[in-house]
Amino acid sequence: MSDKIVPLISSGTKGPLGVLHLPRLWQKVSLEAAGKIADGYPGIGAGYDAMVIAGLGLDTDAVRAHITNDKPTYPQFEAWIQAQEGAKLDADSISTLNDSITGYNHDDATRQGILSANGLPDGDPKDAINLNNLDDWLEFHAAEIA
Repeated sequence: MSDKIVPLISSGTKGPLGVLHLPRLWQKVSLEAAGKIADGYPGIGAGYDAMVIAGLGLDTDAVRAHITNDKPTYPQFEAWIQAQEGAKLDADSISTLNDSITGYNHDDATRQGILSANGLPDGDPKDAINLNNLDDWLEFHAAEIA
């Protein structure tokens, strides 16, 4: 058993604001701040994390500092976002951001690597959300079950 935690909130999960990946971002940064995130997982990475922060018009350092220093619950984190000047929370901005998340596919090598590691043939899924889920579940199994 590991003392580090594999984040298992999917990028396909939305909170009350309706933003995909935002609950996972909060979980990852919270785990990182507590020194509990599993190896290989960034608190804020260059993929979906960066897309969500930029798409909502937030500052990366401010997001990290708020979660690290204030340790908000998820609803408290969303309330903080709503209070940020310039935050893009209108329906069109959220829809555009969510479409960019659901429409993102990994490159062939990444897809093939995740599927192969899970004992699956190359093919579906192709979208990053579901491939990342498979990857997280395999990491969780290796760390906590096997």
